[in-house]
Amino acid sequence: MKKNSKNNKEKTRQRALQAKSRKMKLTVGIDLGDEWSHCCFLGEEGEIVEECRVKTTREAVKSRFGELKLAVIALEVGTHSRWVSQMLSEFGHEVIVANARELRAITGSDRKSDRVDAEKLARYARVDRRILRPIKHRGEEAQVDLVVLRARGVLVKTRTQLVNSVRGVVKSFGYRMPNCSTERFVKLNNEVPEKLREHLAGLMEVLEHVQKQIEEYDQRVQAN
Repeated sequence: MKKNSKNNKEKTRQRALQAKSRKMKLTVGIDLGDEWSHCCFLGEEGEIVEECRVKTTREAVKSRFGELKLAVIALEVGTHSRWVSQMLSEFGHEVIVANARELRAITGSDRKSDRVDAEKLARYARVDRRILRPIKHRGEEAQVDLVVLRARGVLVKTRTQLVNSVRGVVKSFGYRMPNCSTERFVKLNNEVPEKLREHLAGLMEVLEHVQKQIEEYDQRVQAN
């Protein structure tokens, strides 16, 4: 019962704060974390209206900012900044994505306090947003294309590591695999010394699968 009462009081407090915020011009700083993000809300005179933590999930961001009066919101570029900034923009807020490197060079921040960082973002956005050296995220489609290229890059590195592992094991037994491209190497299972073939079969199978995945990514890249 006590827990329910506490939750009800918190919900009442949140509703009161949201009602208050809808009546004033807000500037918000959000220090994005992987699981939780710290928010600082400044009023028209630069006073702190509210400080809170919000889960870094789509549901939580929508719940906290979806019904908020249109505000200027500043956050640093990072893992979650693209989708968070996109959501906030869709709600109608003016979103500023700060260049983290430039901002740290200006402020000398060691980022030891999420609360302080959130307040700094809000105050810089309120005074002069140019201080934040705003950046523009790529569109979602361009971001997806970049994911394909990065995934392909990971597989190419994995393929190279597998090839080097097989070559190294074979060489340690006094044999050598033929010199050839990594693409052709996946077909050289019969070139592995017989005494090692069974033991290296797993690596060769994985190598072949990785090569097929790389070829699939190549087709996607060419199609685009």
